[in-house]
Amino acid sequence: MRAIRVYSLALICVGASTLILSACQPALEAPEQAPTPVIAITDVTIVDFDGRRAQLLHGQTVLVEGDRISAVGANLTIPKHATEIIGSEQFLLAGFTEMHGHVPPATSFGPLPERYLDDVLFLYVANGVTTVRGMLGYPHQLQLKQDIASGKRIGPTLYLAGPSFSGNSIESVEQATQRVIDQRDEGWDLLKIHPGLTLAQYQALATTAVSANMDFAGHVPAAVGLANALAAGQRTIDHLDGYLEYVDAMQRPISAAEINQLVELSLAHGVTIVPTQALWQTLIGAGDADMLTAYPELALVPAQVRQGWLDFLDNPRTSYFNADTAMQQHDNRQQLLLALVRAGVPMVFGTDAPQLFSVPGFSIHREIATLQQAGLSIDEIIYSATAAAGDYFAEQDHFGHIRPGARADFMLLPGNPLLDASAIERLEGVMLRGQWLDRGTLDSRLAEIQAAYQDTSDN
Repeated sequence: MRAIRVYSLALICVGASTLILSACQPALEAPEQAPTPVIAITDVTIVDFDGRRAQLLHGQTVLVEGDRISAVGANLTIPKHATEIIGSEQFLLAGFTEMHGHVPPATSFGPLPERYLDDVLFLYVANGVTTVRGMLGYPHQLQLKQDIASGKRIGPTLYLAGPSFSGNSIESVEQATQRVIDQRDEGWDLLKIHPGLTLAQYQALATTAVSANMDFAGHVPAAVGLANALAAGQRTIDHLDGYLEYVDAMQRPISAAEINQLVELSLAHGVTIVPTQALWQTLIGAGDADMLTAYPELALVPAQVRQGWLDFLDNPRTSYFNADTAMQQHDNRQQLLLALVRAGVPMVFGTDAPQLFSVPGFSIHREIATLQQAGLSIDEIIYSATAAAGDYFAEQDHFGHIRPGARADFMLLPGNPLLDASAIERLEGVMLRGQWLDRGTLDSRLAEIQAAYQDTSDN
């Protein structure tokens, strides 16, 4: 009966007088809707990966609607209302993922200014880092993650570990088990492992995490050891922690047989590594102090942070530092890393910023150079920071590629990064979840941050 009545009303309106028709007409026409905003990057060369193989796609147009790439192709029709960004002689590369990064607390932390959090988030973005796996959670960060996703704050998309599991935070097997359940229920994305756990505590954590479908990642506690961590299913081993210890090659040259042993062990358990080579070089005492202190990006962090890093060079306060064996350990790490990657052990890119002389975002350029010194190709490095990271989070979202349906996170470069990695440092703009930030916008905010930290009287 409902369909008949609607049909009858339509007949009445169509057959009515002009006066009646004018009254019926508005009900028959849908109100006009504003077209969905579209951004078109035209005539650009896309840098992407087919498996692990880098490929260049010339003369492409990329359409962005909302926070997604809606279309990619050489002969796309560009909507009339689209905002066009001409990409001629430029290259489009997916945004980098910082797979071992940190985000400061939302409120002032000790002497640090309250603005520091927003500045850290922007420093990542200004260098093309559009996703961060945060590896040490603070209570406010779940709300921060939502604020970024909703557009209330500018920052990279966050995947967050909760407050860490360590010898200081865990005192029993029961506490380790309950903390896993609590962090799952609170909504954290993964669990962070720090040193100090006993083997029993670690195994209770791991068993509960597997049952709760929670990844756990980070360090390898000394009482656990590499073999036990791999067997338990730790998703990533960060800093290559536990590797040299496993073959007792912290203070002497590692042998080819030992490297092969570590490669085979890693492949057998399907682990992913996050090497953080540049930061670790500094942390163990193998860094070049003159080079570190000359980094121009140091002007973009608060004076208190800069001074703390400088003080470290005069008075190292970490158990990792050993000036006598640092160079040997770094060389071992570099050899091992190259062998692991070339054998097919998955690597994802991380820098551990903000840490010693690792300024968020800018630290990716220091890490790229250090990985190249190890013998990795720029293709392998870029892959680890884009497609490989996207594959790692494939169950959560689609990013790390320039493809339809992927999150619209990418950077526009003035040159081919596969030939010259410095093109990434000279990026022309960043697309962050569909929001375009051009070079002028980036430079303006960076200048404002630098000016704020030059005058410490207000901080």
